[in-house]
Amino acid sequence: MARKLWAKRGMAALATGAMAVSLAACGGGGAGGGGGGGGDDEEGGLVGVAMPTQTYERWIADGDAVKSGLEEAGYDVDLQFAGDDIPTQQQQIEAMISKGAEALIIASIDGTALGSQLEQAAAADIPVISYDRLIRDSENVDFYVTFDNYEVGVQQGTSLLTGLGILDENGEEAADAPEGPFNIELFAGSPDDNNAGFFFDGAMEVLQPYIDDKTLVVPSKQTDFGTVAIQRWEQEGAQERMENLLTSTYTGGDTTIDGVLAPADVLSRGVITALQNSGYGKGDLDMPIITGQDAEAASAKLIESGDQYSTIFKDTRLLAEQAVIAATSFLEGTEPEANDTETYENGVKVVPSYLLPTVIVTADNLEAELIESGYLTEEEVASGQTD
Repeated sequence: MARKLWAKRGMAALATGAMAVSLAACGGGGAGGGGGGGGDDEEGGLVGVAMPTQTYERWIADGDAVKSGLEEAGYDVDLQFAGDDIPTQQQQIEAMISKGAEALIIASIDGTALGSQLEQAAAADIPVISYDRLIRDSENVDFYVTFDNYEVGVQQGTSLLTGLGILDENGEEAADAPEGPFNIELFAGSPDDNNAGFFFDGAMEVLQPYIDDKTLVVPSKQTDFGTVAIQRWEQEGAQERMENLLTSTYTGGDTTIDGVLAPADVLSRGVITALQNSGYGKGDLDMPIITGQDAEAASAKLIESGDQYSTIFKDTRLLAEQAVIAATSFLEGTEPEANDTETYENGVKVVPSYLLPTVIVTADNLEAELIESGYLTEEEVASGQTD
């Protein structure tokens, strides 16, 4: 019964996630309660926005959305991308403080590497909002805006089981489920990203019972987070690890891969490249069921073509909105409204958080969730690139 409960939680997002996102967008709730526009009544000031990289389309979109929202609220914005280089991000944040930033919104590269910069911010009474990635090991983190990251993992595990036919569309064990066993391999995100552990733990809560009863088999026997994690979420790292797995475990043609737990679209694409280079998706060798996250245009195209099974849609427009609302609340002298004050312990304190909903996207609901919502256009999905 326990495994059905977790699976149902993941599948419920298909039916209710879009509604929750719509309500969050329309209701104006969240941090600060009444919505962010406080800058209209005050002189405004400078807000520093530190993003990790421009390599991935989601971080470009996040940065642009936060900047736009803050400017609409009447604030000046110093938006910086650090190229996934920790010293660069440290220097950028220090420069923001020196310029007189009145609030900081930080999506960290390494959530443990900003202690000195946060001390400087605290000394200058600058509130710090951790954006999507929790900043760890510091008391000087004032608020956290993110998605329900454990639930994202639950959804990823659930969609893998659904794609394999073990579960039906309602999250119940399918009456006509194939017997298996199914060969799967596990991937996890970067170990210096606090979210990666939540994703992996949520997925394994769903998958572990099926591994225990031998419905699922991991032929490589690589199942612990440290072994399957991909540093910096690098596509090339995922491709290399998949190539190594194919060489070490799947030679001779007697064993093939049925499914891959991939926690992000960028890793999914690395996995898919390695599989395609080994003949998967050609002839009688079917592409495995492959999960993902972030609803990137390149992976939306792969879902339409059948090379990737699913992604998790995290509407970063709403995340940016919550960051703006939280910053506005601090700058107006009030506390942002949190909807979670228990989950995100950063090693020093529990950081008050605002969590947003997420949705499982497959080929069946891609148009409704991504295109009709305005998140991607038909042209972007067809080309696999955003404008």
